[in-house]
Amino acid sequence: MSASRKQFHLNAFLMGVGHHEAAWRHPRTEEHQVLDVEHFQELGRIAERGKLDSVFFADSLAVGPRIKRNTLAVFEPVTLLAAIAAATSRVGLIATASTTYNEPFNLARKFASLDHISSGRAGWNIVTSGSEEEAFNFGFDAIPEHARRYERAEEFVDVAIRLWDSWESSAIVLDPQEGIFADPDKVHTVDYSGPRFKVRGPLNSPRSPQGRPLLVQAGSSESGKEFAAKYAEAIFTAQRTLEEGQAFYRDLKSRLPKYGRSADELKVLPGLVPYIADTTEEAEALEREFTDLISPDYALGQLSRLLGVDLTEHALDAPLPPLPSVTEIEGGKSRFTLVKELAENENLTVRELIGKLGGGRGHRSFAGTPTQIADELQSWFENGAADGFNIMPPYLPGGLEVFVERVVPILQERGLFRTDYEADTLRGHYGLGSVESQFAEVQTEASA
Repeated sequence: MSASRKQFHLNAFLMGVGHHEAAWRHPRTEEHQVLDVEHFQELGRIAERGKLDSVFFADSLAVGPRIKRNTLAVFEPVTLLAAIAAATSRVGLIATASTTYNEPFNLARKFASLDHISSGRAGWNIVTSGSEEEAFNFGFDAIPEHARRYERAEEFVDVAIRLWDSWESSAIVLDPQEGIFADPDKVHTVDYSGPRFKVRGPLNSPRSPQGRPLLVQAGSSESGKEFAAKYAEAIFTAQRTLEEGQAFYRDLKSRLPKYGRSADELKVLPGLVPYIADTTEEAEALEREFTDLISPDYALGQLSRLLGVDLTEHALDAPLPPLPSVTEIEGGKSRFTLVKELAENENLTVRELIGKLGGGRGHRSFAGTPTQIADELQSWFENGAADGFNIMPPYLPGGLEVFVERVVPILQERGLFRTDYEADTLRGHYGLGSVESQFAEVQTEASA
C-alpha cells in the first residue's frame, strides 16, 4: 500500500450514552452515565486511542419534549470539552454554539479559552437555532425567520474572526525585568459597527494556539450550503445514499471558488450510525433491539416538530398525511426535506419512519460486520461522496469502542486512515495550518 495514498478524516459525534433515542434504555448502556463527566472523558480517551481527528458535541438551548422519554444533553459543550481536554492530549474538541442566541464577544472568548486550555484543539460548530422552545427562552414569540438567522450568522462569524485576530501571535511579551506583559501595538481594537452588532474590542483573551478554532457547519439548506462554502472548514451532513452524497459533495465543492477557496479547504463529513457485530444477521438484530425500545409518543412528538404537522394522534401504520412546502418551514429546512423524501421514496408508514429516524434523526444507519462498515466508508470516500465521516455510535461507550478496536484497524491496513497523529492541533488534523491575524498583515503592508 502506497504511503502517499489519500486518507480521510474521522469525527466521533457523541451524545449521552448513544445516538439512538432509546440508547439509555438498552442493557448495553448505563443510564446514570449521562450525568457523569468521567464517562465523557473516557469517550475522549477512546477516540484518541483510535487516532480520530475529533470528538463533537451538539447542543440545544431548551429542554423541549425530551424530559419524559429521552435523555438531555446535560452539560454545556464548551465547558464539557474543557474537562475532556484535561483527560486527553491530541484529539480535537468541537462544540456546537448558536449564533442566534449568543453574542460574538462572549462566544469568541469561550472558544479562545478552550483553544488555550487544550493547546490548540478547539473547533466551533456554527449553528442557527431553529426550534420554538429555544426562541421562547430568549424572549421571542416565534422562531426567527430562516434567512434572517443566516444573515445574523454571517455577521456574527465575521465579528468573531475580527476578535480572534485582535491579538497578534507575538503580542504576549512576559518580560518580568522590564515589567511588560504585552506589546500594546500588537493588540488591536476591532471597532466594528454593523446592522446587528457593535463591538469595540479587543478580545480579553490573547491569541490562541490555532489563531482561531476550526470552523464547522452542519446546515444543508441552500442558505446553509452557501454559508459553509464561505466560512466552514468542515461540514457535518446527512445523506442516506451514495448518489445523494455525491450530489451534495459536488454541489458544495462547486461553490468554493466564488469565495476564493480550493476544494481541500472544506472537508465534507457525512454522518453514519454503525451497528457492528460479527455477522450481518447479528448486526441487524442489534439494530432491531434498539428500534423496539422506541417510545412512539416521544418519536411522534419529535416528528411533528420537524415536519410542522401534528402527528401525535396519527395512526402509526398509515403513511404520512400531506406535508407543508419546505418554504413554510422556519426550522431545519434540509432535515425536513430529507425526512419527507425518505418517507415518500420508500413508501414508509409512520411506524417505519420513526424506526429509521431513531438512531440518527435522518443520518444513514448501517448494520454490518467491521469489514462491511469499512467497505462502506471506503466506497463513499473513493467515489466522491466524502472527505471523511461523522461517526455516530448508537450506544456508548461500547459503540465507539467497537468502531475504534475493529473498524479503524481495517481502515489503517488499507491506508485510508492514519496510524498515528501527525499534528498537534485540530486544524492540523484536518490538513489546515494556524491562522495569522489580519491586523498583523495590515501592519506588515503598512511598514513595507
